[in-house]
Amino acid sequence: MIIKKFQGKTEAEAVETAKKELGTNVVVMNVKNVKRKGLFDFLKPQLVEVTVALEEENSNDAAISAEMKAAVSAINNVVVSSMNNASKQPQTEQKKSASFAGVIEETEEEKKENNAIEEKLDSLQSLLQQQLQKPEEERKEETEEVSETEMFMQLLHTTMLDNEVDESYADQIIEEIEKINKPNSPFDFALANTYQKMILKFGKPSGILPSEKGVKVVFFVGPTGVGKTTTIAKIASNFQVEEKKKVALLTADTYRIAAAEQLRTYANILEVPFRVVYAVEEIEQALTDFKDYDYILVDTAGHSYKNEAQKENMSKFIHSVDGLVEKEVFLVLSATTKYKDLISIADAYKEMADYKLIFTKLDETTTLGNLLNLKLYTGAPLSYVTSGQNVPDDIEDFNPQKTVKRLLGGKKN
Repeated sequence: MIIKKFQGKTEAEAVETAKKELGTNVVVMNVKNVKRKGLFDFLKPQLVEVTVALEEENSNDAAISAEMKAAVSAINNVVVSSMNNASKQPQTEQKKSASFAGVIEETEEEKKENNAIEEKLDSLQSLLQQQLQKPEEERKEETEEVSETEMFMQLLHTTMLDNEVDESYADQIIEEIEKINKPNSPFDFALANTYQKMILKFGKPSGILPSEKGVKVVFFVGPTGVGKTTTIAKIASNFQVEEKKKVALLTADTYRIAAAEQLRTYANILEVPFRVVYAVEEIEQALTDFKDYDYILVDTAGHSYKNEAQKENMSKFIHSVDGLVEKEVFLVLSATTKYKDLISIADAYKEMADYKLIFTKLDETTTLGNLLNLKLYTGAPLSYVTSGQNVPDDIEDFNPQKTVKRLLGGKKN
């Protein structure tokens, strides 16, 4: 594995430099701001430094050793979220790099949480080191002569299970890492490979994409009580206030009056059009009325995934715009929901349309294993995550590095 650092004026510039030298298969492991060195350089903007990894089939042992030391250093010092890195930039630069206004500044609570996560990941190494420091005979008796790397892989496996990663996926990740582990390689190599592999499994996050031509219609679907309406308000606020886009809000949730009134209130605050739609024809009329807008965000009724009549009605609404405008569908789910229930929900909505995933209520759970579980089960891209009720705050782009750090670092305090 090759692990190198590259610098640029922006993250994108640094990553592009890395791709030119190492190829397009590089994986970003860390992003941080660095000060320029030299006389009067303190007057110039900070540089962005990215640490990237590239798996290499024919590395020699000496190269592996050096690379693994760099890998551990990178992982132990990785900033949990690139958004939190943005908080260290000047305010004008923050607004350019942050997707949502609510993640520009890092709060004291977030700093404490990030420090705690750093300590937990460090404990993975310290636990193994403690085991290795025991008398040789005692260690042999306990481990039955298990190698250093095997011991560490067992520890990683247990950590993933503690974070409620489904056992089949945890087994799969460990098996894939064991296949590329080299004989007698240090456990650092396994840690770096696991980190890289899990980031690759999450894939690149994908939010709402602008339409190539005309208005984009975005449907938000999901069970009752997961926070669809609040999530829509947060996204609408970002588009309207931060990106200066023209947004209209529709709700097809005619079952819950409170949900419609809540969205109406947000629309009034944002000064954007709002409409309740009761039939497919009314959505088609909205396309005509808001044809000059950038986005039409549609809230839908939450329902039981077992209710066939409601599922059929929902499908009609979603497909009513086919061939007329571009659309996207986002399945909104709570991170607190049991994995078995998430599977049933995901299957039910998959019958209606392809979707991207939004996870809410990350602040109400101590584990994030379901994010990886459902990503691997559905193959759907992750887009946004929310961690509170504050509008327009408490929402951010899904961050694979941050999530993997949590999954490898144990439960959140």
